[in-house]
Amino acid sequence: MSIVLARGKTVPGRLAAALLALGLLLTGCAGTPDHDPTKDWSAARFYTEAREALRNGEFQQAITHYETLESRFPFGRYAQQAQLEVIYAYYRFDEPDAAIAAADRFIKINPLHPYVDYAMYLKGLANFNRGVSFLDRWLEDQYSRRDPKAARQAHADFAELVRRFPDSRYSAEALKRIAYLRNSLAENEIHVARYYVKRQAWVAAVGRAKHVLENFPRTPAVPQALAIMVEGYRALGLGELEADAARVLELNYPDLAGQLAQP
Repeated sequence: MSIVLARGKTVPGRLAAALLALGLLLTGCAGTPDHDPTKDWSAARFYTEAREALRNGEFQQAITHYETLESRFPFGRYAQQAQLEVIYAYYRFDEPDAAIAAADRFIKINPLHPYVDYAMYLKGLANFNRGVSFLDRWLEDQYSRRDPKAARQAHADFAELVRRFPDSRYSAEALKRIAYLRNSLAENEIHVARYYVKRQAWVAAVGRAKHVLENFPRTPAVPQALAIMVEGYRALGLGELEADAARVLELNYPDLAGQLAQP
C-alpha cells in the first residue's frame, strides 16, 4: 500500500500505514466525549458528596471531592468548609503529613475562623498518632519506646491549643493527651537512661535522669529517675550527690529506695 502525495510523490507502505493509524487515533481522541461525571456539579453537590463519602468511611473519595470542590470553586463558604473537613479526611485516611499540612494551611488562611481550634486539635491528633501502630495504641510501654519527635510535636500542638483557646470544647481532651504525652516522654527518657546504665555510661545516664526531674516532674518516671541518679553517682564516686538523691528518694518513695542495692 502507498499514499500519493501532492505533485505525484508517494509514501512507502509501512509509513503510509503508520500515518493512517495516527490519523485514526487523533480523530478518535478528538471525538471522545468527556466522561467526567462531576463536570456539571455545583459546589453544593461536591460538598454533599464529600460529606456522604466521609460518613461512609470512603476517605480517599471524600478527599478527592473536597479538593476538586476547592479547585473549581475557590471562593465561598463551601470551599472554606472543604479546607477544614479535608483535614479530618486525611487524618482518618492515615495520611498524617497531609493532614498536618492541610491544618497548617487552614490555620494560616483562616486565623479567625470559629473552628480554627478544631483544626489545631486535628493537627495534634495527627502528630499524636504518627508512626504508631494499632498495637502500640493499646500498649503504653511500646508507645513510650517509639521515636519521641512526633510525641513532642503533638505535646506542643495541644499545649498551643489550650493556651490560645482555654475554653474550647477540645481543650479538656487536649489536656488529657498532654498528661499522657508527658508520661510517655518521661518514660522514653528512662528507657534511654537504662540503655546507658547497661553500658556503664554513667554521666549520660545521670544526665537523662536529671532531664526527667527538671522537665517532667510529677510523672510516674520520677522515682525511676532518682534511682538511676543514685546508682550513677555511686558508680562515679560522687558520694555527696549520691546521698542527696538517695535522701530525696527515701523521703518520697521509700519502697523503691529500700530495693536499691547497697554499696
